[in-house]
Amino acid sequence: MKKLTAKEKEIMDMLWQHGPMFVKDMLKLYPEPKPHFNTVSTQVRILESNGYVNHEAVGNSYRYQAAITEEAYGKSTLAGVIKNYFDDSYLSAVSAFVKEKKITVDDLRELIEQIEQGK
Repeated sequence: MKKLTAKEKEIMDMLWQHGPMFVKDMLKLYPEPKPHFNTVSTQVRILESNGYVNHEAVGNSYRYQAAITEEAYGKSTLAGVIKNYFDDSYLSAVSAFVKEKKITVDDLRELIEQIEQGK
């Protein structure tokens, strides 16, 4: 799954948080200065072509909704980082966190306990 740009992620966050929306509704959520309608519409169509968004016709307009969950996107993004930066090794990624002191021994014990309990 292709990584979202900052602008695309902003739109996806709107859809994940607020549910299906028209582009005009998305525009209301932007702070000033608001982007142009056509700019947001183009970004939504790109998201749709990449499989992140789908739409339903309502009158002569489209209501857009997220085609994937935020959780699914997060998992695919994490998997991409692990694959590209840690030779597809989750152990290497966890080891890097340990070396950088981003995860403690207590955190690791808790993780082992969760694994043993089948979570």
